[in-house]
Amino acid sequence: MSAGSPAPAAPAAPVLRIGNASGFYGDRFDAVREMLTGGPLDVLTGDYLAELTMLILGRDLLKDPSLGYARTFLRQMEECLGTAHERGVRVVTNAGGLNPAALADALRALADRLGLPVRVGHVEGDGLPLPDGALTANAYLGGAGVAACLAAGADVVVTGRVTDAALVTGPAAWHFGWGPDAHDALAGAVVAGHVLECGTQATGGNHAFFHRDRYDARRPGFPLAELRADGSAVITKHPGTGGTVTVGTVTAQLLYETAGARYAGPDATARLDTVRLAQEGPDRVRVSGVRGEAPPPLLKAGITRLGGWRNEIVFVLTGLDVPAKARLVRDQVDDALDRAPGRRPADVRWELVRTDRPDADTEETASALLRLVVRDPDPAKVGRVLTGAAVEPALGSYPGFHLTGPPGKGAPYGVFEAVYVDPATVAHTAVLPDGRRVPVPHPAATRALAPVPRPPLPPPLPAGPTRRAPLGLVAGARSGDKGGDANVGVWVESDDAWRWLAHTLTADRLRELLPETRDLPVTRHVLPNLRALNFTVSGLLGEGAAARARFDPQAKALGEWLRARHLDVPEVLL
Repeated sequence: MSAGSPAPAAPAAPVLRIGNASGFYGDRFDAVREMLTGGPLDVLTGDYLAELTMLILGRDLLKDPSLGYARTFLRQMEECLGTAHERGVRVVTNAGGLNPAALADALRALADRLGLPVRVGHVEGDGLPLPDGALTANAYLGGAGVAACLAAGADVVVTGRVTDAALVTGPAAWHFGWGPDAHDALAGAVVAGHVLECGTQATGGNHAFFHRDRYDARRPGFPLAELRADGSAVITKHPGTGGTVTVGTVTAQLLYETAGARYAGPDATARLDTVRLAQEGPDRVRVSGVRGEAPPPLLKAGITRLGGWRNEIVFVLTGLDVPAKARLVRDQVDDALDRAPGRRPADVRWELVRTDRPDADTEETASALLRLVVRDPDPAKVGRVLTGAAVEPALGSYPGFHLTGPPGKGAPYGVFEAVYVDPATVAHTAVLPDGRRVPVPHPAATRALAPVPRPPLPPPLPAGPTRRAPLGLVAGARSGDKGGDANVGVWVESDDAWRWLAHTLTADRLRELLPETRDLPVTRHVLPNLRALNFTVSGLLGEGAAARARFDPQAKALGEWLRARHLDVPEVLL
């Protein structure tokens, strides 16, 4: 059996139940146990990697060459590896980070210590030669290496930097015997994997309508997908867990950190414009109709670098004359920096946040915040020179001068860059439980990405009375980051609302509603099946989330800001 054509070890069950227990490095620790004991499961996945996480793991690896993986996962397995083995649940995770071999060795040692006959395989080869000044460089691999390890009998498979969806496409390809040309089925698994990857975001977490829909949002259960051989799936969760699974929660996650109709990956390109969602029952949403295409000829790779040093100081301005107080302290800090020749930081940003209220009945609600953020390649320029300039005027500045906390000495920040590489330069390798190393070929058939034809818009909603109201009374939204770009997905729940949204929320209107985007390229993608629009705002996040260039560095709340903006909404929709 070749790694590119996985075959099941036995006749495949008609449904493969794949659950998720982690959406990021730092997610709920007890989710692994909850998923293993809460109901039937065949495969448990855990996503621990993000662009920012690779930078964190890179710094860990510099300190200790035996590290570079998500240590939380190893602690979770100390508690739950026996349960997974007893219940016959296979575990697939990208917690290997920059050092999957080290995590695999640690898991084997753990299994020996616990007396468990657990077979561990791992996937490597994502690491690329480091460009000058880079901390990490990793290609995003597909699921074929995972499938090869499972086919060889692995109970646990550890990967490095694979796509988030590969944690689902790999087990599905192994279980159902899909070859690399099963594009529709693989694309269905890509979509299911994307829904699962962020954990409870698919089960009511971070959901725009959490208050209206009145479910228990305090502790949402983690999601699982019941996959079938044609790539269709039902998204659900274990009985008795919190949260909810609705067409809305699944739509929100489908729009998260995606862009156009073609959602590309190394296993297949999924056509998001073909996805159909249907509420099959309480906490059960069927995902069907997904069409797939051959993957693109190049692999995406991510490069992280230490970009320099950063510091932040927040001044509290209380009561009257807030703008004048802000001007005074800015002038004082600028003057102090000018008196230290050659020590002024390269990037100095001020932002006045008007959290104050008139005639407030608490001091905190009478106060505004003035944020000073500086960045520079030289740590000295964001350290004592800056903190001295900010603190020394304390007794000779605006009335009520104080800070939210004592200033620190500054901290390093990172930058992220996406590049594309020839798969022939990537040594994708499955390391089987018996130690054999199996090369994993990139799919032979590829297809270059191109925009899909613009879909026809529905007829506009007939003219009628309107009311000035927040967009969020009609539409949901979810936003996130991709390198230096932000994406905002917006969806509605009725055909009439879609007729209005599709014609109203243009790229130009988005720029009007979100003035921070006014001078940036904004691309609008139309997804009629989902009654959704997906916007990409290029460059909003500067050099990426790790650079922390703006107040919300990962654009997590950009969609909620958009929903809070007022425009003329047809009364029939309200």
